[in-house]
Amino acid sequence: MSQKEQLKVTLIQTHLHWENAKANRAMLYDKIMGITEETDIVVLPEMFTTGFSMNADVLAEEREGFTVMWMKELAARRGCALVGSIIVKDNECYYNRLYFITEEGAIFTYNKKHTFTLAGEHKTYTAGRNRVVIDYKGWRIFPLVCYDLRFPVWARNTENYDVLLYVANWPKKRITAWDALLKARAIENMSYCVGVNRVGLDGNGHEYTGHSAIYDVLGTQISTQDYEKEFVDTITLSKTHITKNRKHLQFLNDADAFTLT
Repeated sequence: MSQKEQLKVTLIQTHLHWENAKANRAMLYDKIMGITEETDIVVLPEMFTTGFSMNADVLAEEREGFTVMWMKELAARRGCALVGSIIVKDNECYYNRLYFITEEGAIFTYNKKHTFTLAGEHKTYTAGRNRVVIDYKGWRIFPLVCYDLRFPVWARNTENYDVLLYVANWPKKRITAWDALLKARAIENMSYCVGVNRVGLDGNGHEYTGHSAIYDVLGTQISTQDYEKEFVDTITLSKTHITKNRKHLQFLNDADAFTLT
């Protein structure tokens, strides 16, 4: 793919039908096909087919199962990449696995590194070990999942990425941390930071209030939708904004060296 100066990213902040993949796919199909402007990437919440469920033995799909094929077909039809995480069984282990699927059918995956111990996620899901940076239309995109947001070392920009992207089911009671950490990750990594969260109640009675947003490399929020309602919003990112500010400020050049183990 040729390099693009601008990248259009669509955020889908939505409620999710609890543990009902068919209903969620139908709902999201309508939202995605209803996007009225050109877009390059559509970002869905974490576990977008089920909500944040620990019922993996019932809900898990194969690594290239029905939802992955649905994403692949929809990406081709819509002419953009689709991003979101689902529950996957792979080699007898369950993963909270993010998929980034392009309109050309390329499939990239990332397994959530930091499983959410407060909810017992670590008891059901195997933690990922590897970071993934995706080259897409001349942009380097680094996808992570929800609880990963609390761990800045894992997100550290050592690979010159342009966009840090989080999909989440982040509850209302800790939404202040979500807002602060998204902004901080953008500033410290001098990258765009995209965060897509859900709204509504899940099957465990947890409330979600969204606050999906995009921050630029200086930490300015550039998305403008109502934080706490369902919305579909497309935001344009600029490669010049990144290169100009990195060249002028050079903060990344002064960062401490370290090795991830």
